[in-house]
Amino acid sequence: MPQVVRSRNGALHGPSPVPPLPHRFRSLADRESVEVLHRAARVLVASLPALTDRLVEALYAQEPAYRAAIDSDRAEVWQEVHHSLRHNVGSLIQPREFRESAHRTSRWIGEIRAEQGVPLDAVLHAFRMGGAMVWQDLVDETARRDPDDIRLLVHVAADVWNFVDEHCGVVADAYRQAERRLSWRRENRQRLMIAALLDGTARIADLAEAAEMLGLPEQGRYAVLAVAVGPRGPGSGAGAGAIARPPVELPVCTPGATALWHPGPDAEFAILPLTGPPGELSELAAALDVPAGTRAGIGSAVEGLAALGDARRLAETALRACPASGGTVLLDEHLPDALVVSSPALAGALADRVLGPLDRLDPADRDVIVETLTAWLDADGSAQRAGARLYCHRNTVLNRLRRFEQLTGRCLTRPRDAVEVSLALAARRLLGTWGP
Repeated sequence: MPQVVRSRNGALHGPSPVPPLPHRFRSLADRESVEVLHRAARVLVASLPALTDRLVEALYAQEPAYRAAIDSDRAEVWQEVHHSLRHNVGSLIQPREFRESAHRTSRWIGEIRAEQGVPLDAVLHAFRMGGAMVWQDLVDETARRDPDDIRLLVHVAADVWNFVDEHCGVVADAYRQAERRLSWRRENRQRLMIAALLDGTARIADLAEAAEMLGLPEQGRYAVLAVAVGPRGPGSGAGAGAIARPPVELPVCTPGATALWHPGPDAEFAILPLTGPPGELSELAAALDVPAGTRAGIGSAVEGLAALGDARRLAETALRACPASGGTVLLDEHLPDALVVSSPALAGALADRVLGPLDRLDPADRDVIVETLTAWLDADGSAQRAGARLYCHRNTVLNRLRRFEQLTGRCLTRPRDAVEVSLALAARRLLGTWGP
């Protein structure tokens, strides 16, 4: 054991943590104390199988976290305990020869227990139980051989327990390092699984595992929220890991349903489990706390994890239908806009065909006509309500609408023309193709 020899015997390399006492006060007593320790430890080495049996039984009786492992494979646990005792008791006799191997064993046990999910407190308790049992056997063996030597063994008691504490520290450090590695692997695997679900590339055979890993029902109802993000800094792309915090705060519409966020190159995506009534998405969109200027889109609901790729694409369509000024677009409530952004080339062609004549006007004049037309459509064709919104008389509204019809050859009372005009206005608004 390193501490025993370092503090009691100057044979080991390295400075002593405290100044050595004068030779006449420590030489004989220290040498005798170490010899007593070595004699008792050699007896323990010879009886390690019996010591291992007792320690395994004690662990089973006193440490519940070890019972499952012992019930599952007692022989494997016995071998681990025996291996640890052999190296640690050997360190009491030959510290130089056994120190590194004892440390490796302790680190290995810390890593194994972390992978098995045994709590760290239980692992440290097991090590201290082993230290207590070894110390008691050292005392018992010394008393059996010569009771007077107990007074000498007391001189190394602190060093024995320092040794136990040292290995507890080694175990704890190895455990925490393994825990961090496991946590990173688990989080990385979750990120990869979420990415595959949102991309629509997850295999059907992996859906059950994904549901268990993410805590989501395989056949549940889902929607996806997409929130536009600005330019990212270096190293903050989609592969840079989980985002520090969600870009928007989600209201709790469904108790127990937790959104899972995933970073993309141009947007952050949230998988929204749905278990509420049909109007749940509308309530969520209305309650969504979106910062000013932020654009967000919520796609239609889909059935099952296998359809999350479709849900993501629907959310992206809703996001494209969101105005540049910001806000939240629920796809189900903006389907005409979604049609426009889903086919920009066709939408642009329709806008040019319907609204092209307005481009020949002075921009200010054109904007007045477009504003009036938009207000009239938003007012469900009521010139009175449109005039109130524009702070002008209803006749002014009607005059501007007639001028639009004259310029474009469209008749706003004809349903087909009204639909085309509405889609054309949406195209110019969403695609930003108005002329100077």
